[in-house]
Amino acid sequence: MAKYQRILLKLSGEALLGEEAFGIDANVVNLLVTEIKALIDNGTQVAIVIGGGNLFRGKKLSASGLDRVTGDQMGMLATVMNGLALRDAFEDQGCPARLMSAIAMTGLAEAFNRRDAVTALNAGRVLIFVGGTGNPFVTTDSAASLRSLEIKADILLKATQVDGVYSEDPKLNPAATKFETLSYKQVLKEQFEVMDLSAFCQCRDADMPICIFDVAKRGALARIVAGEREGTLIT
Repeated sequence: MAKYQRILLKLSGEALLGEEAFGIDANVVNLLVTEIKALIDNGTQVAIVIGGGNLFRGKKLSASGLDRVTGDQMGMLATVMNGLALRDAFEDQGCPARLMSAIAMTGLAEAFNRRDAVTALNAGRVLIFVGGTGNPFVTTDSAASLRSLEIKADILLKATQVDGVYSEDPKLNPAATKFETLSYKQVLKEQFEVMDLSAFCQCRDADMPICIFDVAKRGALARIVAGEREGTLIT
């Protein structure tokens, strides 16, 4: 039996890049969807918050003069595009999916509603949350922490390009120490940048466990849900 019955998976837009420099790699999306569908087939309820960094980064452009609010709004639209791609990929594999947006997107996505979201999860639908929180000046990490609490997820899984939290950047120092577990207090004390600080503190205050893992590592997601050691667990 799976340790976690309902999960919130935070995917960055970059997780969809694969070998591409920009956009969406269909092969990567299909592999990811296959792994998630296997969890759903085994009874795990899955909700996803998707970022948009593979298509647009408002914060980066705002540094060159673009209005920050406008840039963040454009970033929200990028998450919708990624969400549409994910939804179609799930449905192509016979897995019913619902796309819920924090901003009004009539004809493209339904408005987020917590009760409808929980009902869909209980019915075995995968949920894809897009549009961030609907507000500028916050990241999709904040959307992930917020949605994980709203749907009463058992854990927030943050997919990254490294297989956990290290004492130093393992790409710069191969001898860096990997942590299997950390406390919220340790993360704050050592200033490990596991996610947006406001989102992290929201999870800490609500005792929401966080697992940082490598999205490209095959089978990692299934091992985490089963309760096996994978990535870094923060509690």
